[in-house]
Amino acid sequence: MAEQGNQSFSQNPFTALFGSLADAKHFASVHKQQEDSDTSGGSREESDNSESIEENDDSVSEVSCSFRSQQELCEQLNINHMLQRVFLITLDNSDPSLKGGNGIPPRCVYLEEMAADLDGQDWLDMDNIQQALFTRLLLLEPGNHLIYMTSPGTLNLSADRDAGEKCIVHYLYACFQRAKEEITKVPEKLLPYAIRCKNLTVSNVCTVLLTPEIYINQNVYEQMVDLLLEAVKGASLEEVSQFLDEVVVTLLADQEVRTFKEVMVPIFEILHNRVRDLELCQLLLYSYLDILVFFSQKESIAKVLVEYIQPRDPGNAIQYQKTLLGTVLNISCLLKTPGIVENHGYFLNPSRCSPQEMKVQEANIHQFMTKFHEKLFQIMKNLFQLSPDTRHLLLTWLGGCLHANAGRAKIWANQIYASDALFLNLGAVLLRLCQPFCRLNSHKLLTFDPTYCAVKELSEEDRRSRNVHMKGLDKETTLIPPAPHQKPTFTEAYNLLTENLILTQYALHLGFHRLHDQILKMNQSLHRLQGVWREAQQSSSPASEQLREQFERLMTIYLSTKAAATEPHMLQNCLNLQVSTAMVLVQFSLGNHGPEFVPLTFPLQLIDNSLLCFVPEFFADNIGDLFIFLRRFADEVLESSAESLEQALHFISVFMGSVERMKNPHLRAKLAEVLEAVMPHLEQVTGPTLTSMYQRERAFCFYQYAAQLAEALIVVFVDIEFTGDPHQFEQKFNYRRPMYPILKYMWGKENYRDSIKCLADYASENLEAMNPPLFLRFLNLLMNDAIFLLDEAIQYLSKIKILQIERDQGEWDLLAPDTRREKESSLQMFAQLARFHNIMSNETIGTLAFLTSEIRGLFVHPFLAERIISMLNYFLQHLVGPKMGALKVKDFSEFDFKPQQLVSDICTIYLNLGNEENFCATVPKDGRSYSPTLFAQTLRVLKKINKPGDMIVSFGLLADKIKSLADRQLQEEETYADAPDDFLDPIMSTVMLDPVLLPSSRVTVDRSTIARHLLSDQTDPFNRSPLTMDQIRPNSELKDRIQRWLVERKEQRQRMEQSS
Repeated sequence: MAEQGNQSFSQNPFTALFGSLADAKHFASVHKQQEDSDTSGGSREESDNSESIEENDDSVSEVSCSFRSQQELCEQLNINHMLQRVFLITLDNSDPSLKGGNGIPPRCVYLEEMAADLDGQDWLDMDNIQQALFTRLLLLEPGNHLIYMTSPGTLNLSADRDAGEKCIVHYLYACFQRAKEEITKVPEKLLPYAIRCKNLTVSNVCTVLLTPEIYINQNVYEQMVDLLLEAVKGASLEEVSQFLDEVVVTLLADQEVRTFKEVMVPIFEILHNRVRDLELCQLLLYSYLDILVFFSQKESIAKVLVEYIQPRDPGNAIQYQKTLLGTVLNISCLLKTPGIVENHGYFLNPSRCSPQEMKVQEANIHQFMTKFHEKLFQIMKNLFQLSPDTRHLLLTWLGGCLHANAGRAKIWANQIYASDALFLNLGAVLLRLCQPFCRLNSHKLLTFDPTYCAVKELSEEDRRSRNVHMKGLDKETTLIPPAPHQKPTFTEAYNLLTENLILTQYALHLGFHRLHDQILKMNQSLHRLQGVWREAQQSSSPASEQLREQFERLMTIYLSTKAAATEPHMLQNCLNLQVSTAMVLVQFSLGNHGPEFVPLTFPLQLIDNSLLCFVPEFFADNIGDLFIFLRRFADEVLESSAESLEQALHFISVFMGSVERMKNPHLRAKLAEVLEAVMPHLEQVTGPTLTSMYQRERAFCFYQYAAQLAEALIVVFVDIEFTGDPHQFEQKFNYRRPMYPILKYMWGKENYRDSIKCLADYASENLEAMNPPLFLRFLNLLMNDAIFLLDEAIQYLSKIKILQIERDQGEWDLLAPDTRREKESSLQMFAQLARFHNIMSNETIGTLAFLTSEIRGLFVHPFLAERIISMLNYFLQHLVGPKMGALKVKDFSEFDFKPQQLVSDICTIYLNLGNEENFCATVPKDGRSYSPTLFAQTLRVLKKINKPGDMIVSFGLLADKIKSLADRQLQEEETYADAPDDFLDPIMSTVMLDPVLLPSSRVTVDRSTIARHLLSDQTDPFNRSPLTMDQIRPNSELKDRIQRWLVERKEQRQRMEQSS
């Protein structure tokens, strides 16, 4: 009977809709019971057709009567199968061999308890699926409840994994994806059910996120991050994005249990903790950054993100580094803890690596930095563009971070501020945001409004409405002070270009500027340490190994810092910004407030109410920093930016020599160093990495304002003498260091040389002007420097020789350890000072040598002739005379002492000026150093150092000529030896030839004496009251008396000679 029943079921056409024969029989049985209860009291005919399936009466007619219609049967069966396919759960635990397998997943989680509660119903429908899904989500080990839905065949691990997925967020996402697939496949009648399945997954994800405490052993927020991580790794982010979009919409609509922010914050905290310990070159970092990029594209999530990154205490500098954004920005190849190289992953054991290996490592770091900055740029750009809220909150974070860390710009900034890495990366990202308007002659640049920097305290509401998120800029020193009664005209709201430009420049001021200083200091320390280490090795000192370790550590820090600061894309973006900034400042200097560029022309006109009074000095400081840095560490960037070079020269020409446009003389002196960076190198180093000089040569040599550039250089050379700074005397030599090679290069180019000669001609024609001519003051200061520097170098070399003799004779071995260390420290200090003064004195003497080749009138004028002659003779006395032995230290090159070059340059100056009779006649008047023997000794040295024969012959003839004049002057001095005291200059004690009266002190001095004094100090030397050359008055009566007396004495001498 049973076999016949099974045969009857198998022949029933509706049975094909079931997965198995057992499904059909079970389904018929349950529906039979339902119909019995629904139709109790019905017709006898219905009752006869509803006989229980349990009596094994399985005829076709009985099965057919169990269902109300074919439509109901098909619909219910298809819904059951679809729910099984989507959620991989089932209430049917029948033998899989009896199931047909048509549309049934291979594995499902059997919900045993629910199946028992349903009292025999073993199929899923839309009424029980919510309960079934909730039951599935509460299972601690769903893998333990897996059953086969089809006959077991080959091992199907993916089916086991999908059905037994333990992480409920991953499980629901997979259900969502399967529901989407069902939507594309099911018949139209089942489409609403498939859509309900998809919505059900979304609503359950929301339930999970809103009430995570219900689900034991499930960290749903970790799972959400992992889901995103897998998506970005597997390139399936678009699919996850659709899923999360629907989840977010649902969460935003239901915030009674938890707000959307409360749901998202734990996710951000997990991301925060995970990225904290990641390194720049770890690929995992970029997957997490992709997640942040994704979040920054979703307005609701992004708003919570920018709220989450706000520090609890906006005034606490280090708090910004501890935020999620700050933590990400803090990732770099720099040391995480200053000075601690242990566990640092870059440039370890550098002395054992070849230069090529270090270049490869640096290139690898740069590659990752480029990718890192690109991800950060995408995040910030999205937040800027997404909505006014996200833009305001991001700008609030940026402005607050910069303001709280303003102390980083101080020389002795300590670790209470955010890190170098944070500001380096922040600057790099902001630079990228600035690039759209960093194009040459971009009219957008002219919309920059520097009055932003003069805005004082504003309310939070005003900051948002006026787009002013940076605080404290009104306290910054500006390029020039505002004119009396000049007040800024503030705009209602500043554009994003203005705010971006200011934020970027300030970030560079706090980051790149400080990093540049660190690199320079480390470079100097490495040179010193390497020298000490080498000496220790040579002497087999036990300290050698310790010094090697110090050198290794410092080299690791140096190479890591240099790699971080020299990423090519960042430097190019920085160059684009600084050149654009220079263009804007030049336009402001021309008084341009309009939308079109004004061409640069000279002479510059004085401008009233200039916008430069609102521009902070750090704008110009940043421009200088970058060009100097590129010259030292990334020379190829300059050469590849031909268009930028001319704009840089414009900026230097306008500001370097104009105190009306840049008041700070230190800042203008820095522009000389910028000019040296732009200028082609004088000394090329051959090798495979040689950078071409073509673009710089072309820009510099054919610059249309060469005359103004040369004049600006000489102006700042003079101005730096009087800065008002208590350390100005020492500082001026450092500031002038780059000026000497620039002058030398200019002198070699005809257009620049002619402009310098024009300045000299003007000075010759206006020697007694109220204000001494520029070039006259320049030459006076040049000689002052030469005298001081070479004299100091000679003194230090003498001290070094004494110390070296003591050491070599073993005297130091007898000293106490502390005393010996003091001696060693003194020797090292003297060596550094001698080297500096020798380098600078070589430059000054060399400059005088080439200037005197074509400029002679000024040098032979009484104002200057005596000074330059006494200087030259004094130096020859030490270099070739009896005092030369005191300078014979070991290894001249260690101290950059070049006596042969100095002697050659001094003799060149003599020969350049030797054709001037007045000059030759003045040489013997130098009673302190001149003697015929000195010149004879100089001739011997010229021969010894193999100078050209014509130079030796010419100098010999000059020596003879001067000796003849000396003999004649000796006679004259004897004649005038008894001159009255009132005929003598009170400063020089020589007979005055042109006495003049000083108006305030009423003292009479020789005109040449006071003229020389006023070149360096425009005060009366006797009472310090202000004095200029136009104020002095000739003492004609005294001059006549002196002249009569000189004539009388001369006649007396002639009569005595005739009588004898």
